[in-house]
Amino acid sequence: MNTFELDQNYIANTYARFPVEIVSGKGSIATDSDGKEYIDLGTGIAVNTFGYCDEEWTAAVTEQLGHFQHTSNLYYSAPSARLAHELCLRTGMKKVFFCNSGAEANECAIKAARKYGTEKKGKDAYGILTLCNSFHGRTITTLSATGQDSFHQLFTPMTPGFVHAPANDLGAVERIAKEMPLAAIMFEVVQGEGGVNPLTSEFVAGLVKLAKEKDILLIADEVQCGNGRTGELYGYMNFGMTPDIVTTAKGLGGGLPIGACMLGEKVESIFAPGDNGSTFGANPAVCAGALNIISRLDAAMLEGVRERSKLIFDTLQGKKGIVSVTGMGLMIGVETERPASDVIAACREKGVLVIKAKNKVRLLPALNIPMEQLKTALGILLAAAQE
Repeated sequence: MNTFELDQNYIANTYARFPVEIVSGKGSIATDSDGKEYIDLGTGIAVNTFGYCDEEWTAAVTEQLGHFQHTSNLYYSAPSARLAHELCLRTGMKKVFFCNSGAEANECAIKAARKYGTEKKGKDAYGILTLCNSFHGRTITTLSATGQDSFHQLFTPMTPGFVHAPANDLGAVERIAKEMPLAAIMFEVVQGEGGVNPLTSEFVAGLVKLAKEKDILLIADEVQCGNGRTGELYGYMNFGMTPDIVTTAKGLGGGLPIGACMLGEKVESIFAPGDNGSTFGANPAVCAGALNIISRLDAAMLEGVRERSKLIFDTLQGKKGIVSVTGMGLMIGVETERPASDVIAACREKGVLVIKAKNKVRLLPALNIPMEQLKTALGILLAAAQE
């Protein structure tokens, strides 16, 4: 049996895959089993920060594998300690819990918020408000946090304690905060799975004011929009505020699984030994790769993200076949007159890989994609939208 047949026979039916088998890649070019090359504007859903087989990242991971590939969290290891130090230095956070995914990082944030709320405000102050069209993970609890009913229907009963308000509707958030004791408000500054929609500056400022007045923690879910993708190191930095908890994953690992829950001053000491844990969290090879990624997200790299973002908006916005372009940095949603699935298929046929978010074509290219490759890909996308 070939790969397609093996997959269909033996892998759980949880993915509607495209008819492409990736066998190799370099930079922003992926090659399939037929030898066809594609310009990849999806990066494994915002994971391959610097594209495929980035030499610096590969060298960092390989060097660590030559020392030791894993040790439990009963012992110290330098890669995780150095990565935590760098993250705290760059964000102002105080402590970091490492795990393996964005969902786990968000679970950690929820546990920290609930413990903080009940300790500071009483046993009923465990509620967490999230936003409609948010996406926070696929565990039962992070699905409960996700503000999309479609994700809830098959897996009831959901974890109690979550309430949802429309994004950018500060009045709705304030009403809920009056009606129930909240431990935290969790938000993505750009909602990825929800349609690549940014929050407004006014709304975020209102959340900051409300949180200060009522001692509500602010949790920034930076799983997809973090690690340089919005043109700042973390998306919340575009809004001139500092959350109490920041969660991230995806692009931090550069291609290997990692999650991080960064704890600010209010909650830096909220956990005691045994309150949380992870067998593979802080894996040294993964942390070595992540340290390489985060150290290269400097001012010049972030400026390059903003330049590429401007190129995308300038190329697509207002053009025939394009209804709207939303997002921030290199996290962009393109609403097309043609159904998004048809545009995605046409792009794939012509050698460009893009993905979907709601009714939009979603673009998540490597942060360092060469400008000429990006221009070529955008030309193909525009042509596909106009067919």
